[in-house]
Amino acid sequence: MGKGTSLIYSDRSDVGRRRANNQDSRSVLPPSSPQQYRTRGWLFLVADGMGAHAAGEMASGIAAERVPLVYEKSAQHSPAFGLRRSIEQTNAEINAKGESAEEFRGMGTTCTTLVIVPRGALVGHIGDSRVYRVRDRTVEQLSRDHSLVWELELAGGMSREQAAGAAPKNIITRSMGPHPEVDVDLEGPFPVEEGDTFVLCSDGLSGQLEDAEIGLLASELEPREATAALLGLALVRGAPDNVTVIAVRAGPEEVSKVASGEPPWPLTEAPATAAGRGSLPWKWLAAAAVSLFAALVCIGLWRGDGSAPSDSGLAGAVFPVLAGGALLAFLGSLVAAFIGFLSPVDGEVRVLVPGRQLGKGPYRSSSCAPSDALVERIVASIESAAAGLPDAERERTTGILSSVRRHAAEGAFHEAVVAVAQAISIYARAVEQARGDTVAGPVSEP
Repeated sequence: MGKGTSLIYSDRSDVGRRRANNQDSRSVLPPSSPQQYRTRGWLFLVADGMGAHAAGEMASGIAAERVPLVYEKSAQHSPAFGLRRSIEQTNAEINAKGESAEEFRGMGTTCTTLVIVPRGALVGHIGDSRVYRVRDRTVEQLSRDHSLVWELELAGGMSREQAAGAAPKNIITRSMGPHPEVDVDLEGPFPVEEGDTFVLCSDGLSGQLEDAEIGLLASELEPREATAALLGLALVRGAPDNVTVIAVRAGPEEVSKVASGEPPWPLTEAPATAAGRGSLPWKWLAAAAVSLFAALVCIGLWRGDGSAPSDSGLAGAVFPVLAGGALLAFLGSLVAAFIGFLSPVDGEVRVLVPGRQLGKGPYRSSSCAPSDALVERIVASIESAAAGLPDAERERTTGILSSVRRHAAEGAFHEAVVAVAQAISIYARAVEQARGDTVAGPVSEP
């Protein structure tokens, strides 16, 4: 079994270009030992809050704090059970907080989590924050958006482009907080291979970058450089919303392994009953009573006058067989009733056996193989945004973009992407400087 020690990750968040405060939150819960990795693994979370004033920021903050804590306590049942329990319980806490004061009423948040354990990668989510997996020049969306756009597309009759044009992109159909109970989507576990890169992000990133661009930067750069480039490219394109991203790369210790004879994962908890027993199995008791009555009737008919059994005629041939069968049914019903009394009766514990998966993901798949066209789209965005930079930064950016095009023309796409990240970092630093420099003023919008 893997120890979970070769995984590397990076996480970043930014308020964006048009928001006064950051309502996004994120958290990482690493395992403290190989044993803890085997039982609960790594947990990564991104939450995008919604609500007036500071309500959205509070909702996402509660999710980022409470989900990992509840998960750690509940994962002893199974990672899938713990993940669902942690999101459901945190949802109830956010809802209670929202009902406690008028200024918090209706507050909510998305919550997208990734758990990596020896059996694979498990996703639990609500809302439209996303989890991607990048492997072999392909980027796959492992989570499903709970948004009006996606609902229109899944309902049929509309293409992705038509659905996007028919409804606002920011209307979500499910979130944590507005209601006491919430339906949690669980996906996976998906097999993990060495070098797999997972990206969690709020819609502040996925709304500005194409899936192929996310996959390109995440696969060609190390997680630290990838998160900086992904967030920076969102800033290049205006970043009208808060932006949060976590990049996770699996190493050899995280390659999925399912040991022979490994027990199934419980998905539900056995109903609590007095002394740990189920309720009385009345159907089996009724069957036992009917069987006993039938046995007594057959014995009575067999005995005839009640003094001695009749060994002649039909009674002597049939009634002993019927009486014996009824007695066996009586005993079988009693055994079934006893077993049912000791077992949970209302909804047996559901389990997930090794090798099976929850959900229907991946939901979308795109090629993120490097190409002139893909690199040029990113270069064009940077070039347009760089027009608003001071002369020195603009000239430096222009020189770097020239080298990007040269590398791409030569087929040296890794070098091209590394140079793209350098150009993006120049613009991102200029944005940061403009935020704190009242004299220079804001950087021009691209």
